[in-house]
Amino acid sequence: MARSSSGIVAGLTVAAVAAVGFLAYQASANVPDNLGKPHTAKSSKAPTSKAPRDKKNPAALPAESGTGERVVYSVDDDRVWLVAANNKTQRTFKVTPSTVDPLPATYHVTSRSNAITGSDGTPIEHVVRFAANDGVAIGFSAAVSGSTAKPDSAAKTGGIRESREDGDAMWTFATIGVKVVVIK
Repeated sequence: MARSSSGIVAGLTVAAVAAVGFLAYQASANVPDNLGKPHTAKSSKAPTSKAPRDKKNPAALPAESGTGERVVYSVDDDRVWLVAANNKTQRTFKVTPSTVDPLPATYHVTSRSNAITGSDGTPIEHVVRFAANDGVAIGFSAAVSGSTAKPDSAAKTGGIRESREDGDAMWTFATIGVKVVVIK
């Protein structure tokens, strides 16, 4: 009796794995070509020149960084702003950039992972992906160790590292579809 029920369980497991594989294939075949790529509409494009800054308060939200709920990431300043729908900054913090930067544009959060291993082999958490550049997926993440060390410049990585505390805030704020504005 035990032998026949283990055969049934094995058969059901094989069927479930095959079904999941088929559904994953269908999902990947139906992903729009522009998912994770910058939108090209003129109204959503971020400025390509450096956005004006408040010289007295360098942590102030840059002018011309969009409107409404959004994450603003300055490539030049290595800083992130989490901005509420009323255009008030909820949080701002410094980050450690990856070796591959996103291009200045407006994106949307396309996927998230609670805990994975980064492309550099580091265990990371609260991954929020929004772009790709040069074949590299780009997103925000926090190293489980809390490290924000600069990545190996010889490696092509897209992980913009935050502290664990800032990573928690990003994870809560930047759900699927939230706008991410990348500026210089």
